[in-house]
Amino acid sequence: MADTIKTLPRGSETILIVDDHETIWDFLIEALQKLGYCVLLAENGLDAVEIYQDNPDQIDLVLLDMIMPKAGGHQTFFKIRAIDPAAKVLLSSGFVSEAEVHDLLQQGACGFLPKPHRLPVVARAIRSVLDTGRIAG
Repeated sequence: MADTIKTLPRGSETILIVDDHETIWDFLIEALQKLGYCVLLAENGLDAVEIYQDNPDQIDLVLLDMIMPKAGGHQTFFKIRAIDPAAKVLLSSGFVSEAEVHDLLQQGACGFLPKPHRLPVVARAIRSVLDTGRIAG
């Protein structure tokens, strides 16, 4: 990972990762911190909404898993956008319908990252959303 990290876009913004799989958040937290980002973690949608509500001005981007216990990505997306209509939310999933993703993209989500995550793809997508509000391409 060290060689790959050197060539990837970096940042200093704060990213809230919302995912219920420990292996995924461990990978993302380590990689994003090495790229200079501050990373917060929510293990489900309810925690994500609470964290966002407590820190609305500090969170620059939400990387939101679509399938989670307690509150799924769809419900969580709308609750976060109710707190901050300008929130940058990047969707992520390995198992979600195209229609559900399309609906949230139409509602203002910044893009979609399929799982499994590949660090170069994730790093470029995050930088693109932070810089332009959308995934480039």
